[in-house]
Amino acid sequence: MRDPGRVIDAALLAWFALTALSAAYVAWDAWQRTPEMTVMKWGWLLVTLYTGPVGAAVYVLSCQEPAPGTHEAFVKPLWKQGLGSTIHCLAGDATGVIVAAAVTGTLGLRMWQDLIGEYAFGFGFGLFVFQALFMRDMLGGSYARALRLAFLPEWLSMNAVMAGMVPVMVVLMSRDMRAMKPTSSRFWGVMALAALVGGVLAYPLNVWLVAARLKHGMGTVRVLGEGGHDPAAERRTTEAAGEPAAAPMPAMHHGADVVAAAPVSTLATAAPAPNAPGTAAGAAETPGMAGRPGMAAMAMPATPGATRAQIVAVTVLSLLALAAGVLLAALYGDLTMRAAMPMAPGTPAGAAPHGMPMRM
Repeated sequence: MRDPGRVIDAALLAWFALTALSAAYVAWDAWQRTPEMTVMKWGWLLVTLYTGPVGAAVYVLSCQEPAPGTHEAFVKPLWKQGLGSTIHCLAGDATGVIVAAAVTGTLGLRMWQDLIGEYAFGFGFGLFVFQALFMRDMLGGSYARALRLAFLPEWLSMNAVMAGMVPVMVVLMSRDMRAMKPTSSRFWGVMALAALVGGVLAYPLNVWLVAARLKHGMGTVRVLGEGGHDPAAERRTTEAAGEPAAAPMPAMHHGADVVAAAPVSTLATAAPAPNAPGTAAGAAETPGMAGRPGMAAMAMPATPGATRAQIVAVTVLSLLALAAGVLLAALYGDLTMRAAMPMAPGTPAGAAPHGMPMRM
């Protein structure tokens, strides 16, 4: 009779091999061919490391430039902008969760303690590093202001990610204690599946956040620069430092207007440019795009994209999703277990620790 444990281990080895190939391909394409912002290149690489071929496939379908000079138009649809926002969120949050899980698993903390640490570190890493630090240029250049603007959307996204990750981690680890140990391949297999489920649950919320102009989507360095702002500002900074400036990359034009994905944020408050081709009444240019022909046509309106009541409603839904995830974990897993719990004499590897019922 075939040992199910051996089958699982073999499947995990095959998955990890495909993940390594997928990550290598995404890294090569992102840095060599696709003119995405640097933070998004790292985002796609990290997410592909967690989700393997699935992440690589999503990258090809939503971000990879299909032909030279077409990235701006290719990433413009809302569903792709929402994916970009989800990838950025998942890269920061899942990284923090996985690092925290590795630490708490090594320390032998109980699962409920693990979850608290994972939530706190995942949210902190996503907010302070991937959002406020890496995107401060797009959010006005001030780190403090970037923190303030990124807090709510990052918190909502984190709730959705954890709503998917918590039940996957707890339920699967309750059935195989080896999956709690970072030295086991099953730990990394569980984390990969948890990150994938968390990303799926976070996607609809991120589409709404992008549509409501509470989060950014995807863009291109030809329009946004490496840091998410005007490339001309980057060239001026480089020249002021006495370094040779890189040659500007022209934006892709379609007729009279630039075809580009403008940075979606709540900072579209610059002075309106009514004479720009295609600019709707009341629209405003996005920061860093003043004086650039056609860019006002792609800027978001200065008016809020969501009412206060809508934001409250989405907040409640995100908390309910998180609560549902924790409830599923409590019902079908064990929040009191820990990796260092003693095994009863003669207990086979992978069985439940002494005193813990084995769930079927």
